[in-house]
Amino acid sequence: MSVTKEQVLEALSRVQLPNGETLISRDMIRAVSINEDVVQFVIEAPSPEVAAQMEPARKAAEAVVEELDGVSKVTVALTAHGPAAAKAPPPSLKIGGHPKPQEGPTKPSGVARILAIGSGKGGVGKSTVSSNLAVALAKQGRKVGLLDADIYGPSQPRMMGINKRPASPDGKTIIPLHAHGVTLMSIGFMMEEGKAVVWRGPMLMGALQQMLGQVEWGELDVLLVDLPPGTGDVQLTLCTKSELTGAIVVSTPQDVALIDARKALDMFATLKTPVLGLIENMSMFVCPDCGSEHEIFGSGGVAAEANKMGVPLLGALPIDLDTRLAGDGGTPIAAGDGPMAQAYAKIATGLIEGGMA
Repeated sequence: MSVTKEQVLEALSRVQLPNGETLISRDMIRAVSINEDVVQFVIEAPSPEVAAQMEPARKAAEAVVEELDGVSKVTVALTAHGPAAAKAPPPSLKIGGHPKPQEGPTKPSGVARILAIGSGKGGVGKSTVSSNLAVALAKQGRKVGLLDADIYGPSQPRMMGINKRPASPDGKTIIPLHAHGVTLMSIGFMMEEGKAVVWRGPMLMGALQQMLGQVEWGELDVLLVDLPPGTGDVQLTLCTKSELTGAIVVSTPQDVALIDARKALDMFATLKTPVLGLIENMSMFVCPDCGSEHEIFGSGGVAAEANKMGVPLLGALPIDLDTRLAGDGGTPIAAGDGPMAQAYAKIATGLIEGGMA
């Protein structure tokens, strides 16, 4: 007989923290999932500092649930809510400024393909898709880079779990960081946390050129570029100044998102950048308690748009609490082996088999 969620929570109520409270009384348990005899859940600490001290509690929680009848395997993820630790002082490298003239589109040395991942509007999960797709490709043996080009709202440092700054040995060359098998660069590494980027267009274009041309990317099969939402200066610079293999557009199914997604598609067509496919995010919500499916944002809108354009629908991804928790905790869900990791792996496989990554 399969164990119940109530039995799991009752067992976890016996795991005490150093201050005498329990994981349940502190409301730290998230995303309890039971698949026959396999139990998964997340312990969400109030801050990264507290999480760093909670490994004994994680092991104790794993052990107490594993003792329950009908349980053969327990997977416990430890994440944190709240800001990451303070970053180190910045390197002696100036980022931003007027772009340098160049003869034509270029590509970083050693990079075989550049894929832009865009969206017509914010809030559709484009950065989440970018980080997980990068990790999924890396798990399948590809050499992958991820450039966070969302200058005004960089989120990859948090999603990829890196809170330090890249080195610059000569004030010109930038040594990228690495996480989960991915080579990573973001403007967020170079700016003080919480500090707004108040730049005009030329500074944005200069920063993008620096992150493409001055970063030692090494040998990469594919460089994913997480674009900001919309159709502005960063998109224009990337499409005209870089040798792009193509673009992937992320959208949610509802009409409001699709209106803006069509503008992004039109922009790529105007700039003669091939659209390799569309990804539908937040396609549905699966209730963790009863298993029923709810199409919160409608259904089929992105698939219909892909069919209309004659491009592939690369994948449809549901709304998923574990994905949000994993991204906030700095370990993308694709790094694991659950259903969402398999969904991203399927998209990655399609890109590889199609010669796009």
